[in-house]
Amino acid sequence: MAGTAVLRPLIRAPIRRVARTYATSIPAKAHHRVVIVGGGTAGVTVAAQLQKTPEFENKDIAILDPVLLHHYQPGWTLVGSGLKQLDSMIKPMSTVIPQGVKHYPLRVSTFDPENNAIKTSEGVDVSYDYLIVAPGLETNFAGVPGLESALRDPTSQVSSIYSDKTVEQVWKNIQSFKKGQAIFTQPAGVIKCAGAPQKIMWMALSQWKRDGVRDNINTAFATGAAAMFAVPKYAQALEELRKQRNVEGLFQHNLVKVDSKNKVATFKNLAESANGALVEREFDFLHVVPPQKPWDWVAKSKLADAAGWVDVDKSTTQHNKFKNVFSLGDASSLPNSKTAAAITSQAPVLIDNLLAVMKGKEPKASYDGYASCPLLTGHGELMLCEFKYGGVPKETFASILGGQETPRKFFYHLKKDFFPYVYWNYFVKGNWYGPSGFSKPDVTPKQS
Repeated sequence: MAGTAVLRPLIRAPIRRVARTYATSIPAKAHHRVVIVGGGTAGVTVAAQLQKTPEFENKDIAILDPVLLHHYQPGWTLVGSGLKQLDSMIKPMSTVIPQGVKHYPLRVSTFDPENNAIKTSEGVDVSYDYLIVAPGLETNFAGVPGLESALRDPTSQVSSIYSDKTVEQVWKNIQSFKKGQAIFTQPAGVIKCAGAPQKIMWMALSQWKRDGVRDNINTAFATGAAAMFAVPKYAQALEELRKQRNVEGLFQHNLVKVDSKNKVATFKNLAESANGALVEREFDFLHVVPPQKPWDWVAKSKLADAAGWVDVDKSTTQHNKFKNVFSLGDASSLPNSKTAAAITSQAPVLIDNLLAVMKGKEPKASYDGYASCPLLTGHGELMLCEFKYGGVPKETFASILGGQETPRKFFYHLKKDFFPYVYWNYFVKGNWYGPSGFSKPDVTPKQS
């Protein structure tokens, strides 16, 4: 259910057509043992792993998601950097849904967890024994006045890697830009892949250096956060890199308006001493990461916490009120970084605990908050940030290569070449577990 406000005029017509196409095979009411809302990385991965699990008897899984295409979203940074083609990051949803899993191209409108039921916008009611909620989050391009119109204008020098409809323009803008003021933004609040806003900046700087124009370009990184990264170890290394590469840091500056005609970006200064002052900055090149939020139909449901995320236990992924409901990925309240890598550790925990609940047992498997951000810092170099709850590093290669805050060529090729291959051939097929590789990890806490 990955979608954006800027894409709504483009999305709605295809959804109606696919609904008509499936009309003969979609009943007015349906029931499945396990219903998964969302056919993105989290939903497809957990479906594939569950389908392969011998302990899961009477296999009966359905995925609800209206989209026709499945995107490898971590690859959009590679596309925006000119390293990959967009078509290599997309596959038809029908080829990604695991064999034996039913796919309903329907849009959820309402959850009714007391009655184990879901209502859809198409008028189909779907009931379940167990529910997994994994629809991702909404990239809210409309949340910044002027941004949508700027993105529609290929001459505006405004672009974003956060949509398949805008990512190719990023590379075009990087190639054509030769001198002036470049600004890269990161919004305040929760976003998916919190390292991506600066990944594209570092890659642009690297490309401009290759093109011999770097000295003609002033660069600023404007972030709603107070530091370069949320994990102190990597924040320190990235701050040193920012200073070395002569990038201006506009910290606690949240983009609130884009005036592409006059080439002015307006920021709200979030520092306590600034009292919400507005700051206008002229630009010649602007890369924007839009604000992000839970889907309204999730946030307004009985499944959501006060912030709008699906309210689950941070260790077990089980809902805090409805014990036959689980959630993982970007839509969940799990207080970690929202990345595809996090799902590799969340999915086996969720499945073990779901099977326990099916057997009438208490969930024992525990998620430690593992997430990873393969942070590109230029051509041929990448900082592999890996960490768990509390911002504690949990590095896979540190014992072999040393601290992963040092960018390395090996890490760069993991991101550029290995991870995309693994994603399509193993990850979404239920055979990839991140730091554990191809072997399912033991997710049950050891007794002390």
